[in-house]
Amino acid sequence: MFTGNLMRDWRDRLALRSDKTVRKQSGAIPYAVVNGQVVFLLVTSRGTGRWIFPKGEPIEGLTPWQVAAREASEEAGIEGEIDSRPLGSYRSVKTIAIRRRIVDVEMYPLRVTRQFDVWPEKKHRHRHWAILPEAKRLLSNPQLAALAAKLTQRVRLQPQFAHQPAIERISS
Repeated sequence: MFTGNLMRDWRDRLALRSDKTVRKQSGAIPYAVVNGQVVFLLVTSRGTGRWIFPKGEPIEGLTPWQVAAREASEEAGIEGEIDSRPLGSYRSVKTIAIRRRIVDVEMYPLRVTRQFDVWPEKKHRHRHWAILPEAKRLLSNPQLAALAAKLTQRVRLQPQFAHQPAIERISS
């Protein structure tokens, strides 16, 4: 007999392989370079409290990368330079009420330049800066961990890698 979690995992794997209607979302991978290390800003999800990167549904009139930047601002209280080219994507299953939906999320790198002490979803989420090994351990989805590793390699290859400006903290 399947336990609840095992049964749900089995249904999720079947759903991910099916050709059902797939919802699209855009997400940001917030990062900074601190003391020569690439660090990532993770946030908790509202429902389960798992560590994730900010993401959300399309918004009419905004490009996918603008949606990603807006979600990062609302969910994590940050602003920065968003790349208009996605780093990659991942597929997951999202539960809305009792319905499970397949979601494809395109992820965009966002170099954080400003961090606010007060932000719209502060009461609903926690945020945490982490170097890659910790981010890989904390992220709830292994595909997100792989994207963080990919971004780390990309950032390290940039000529200005060691000379990134500091993050401006904004207190209210």
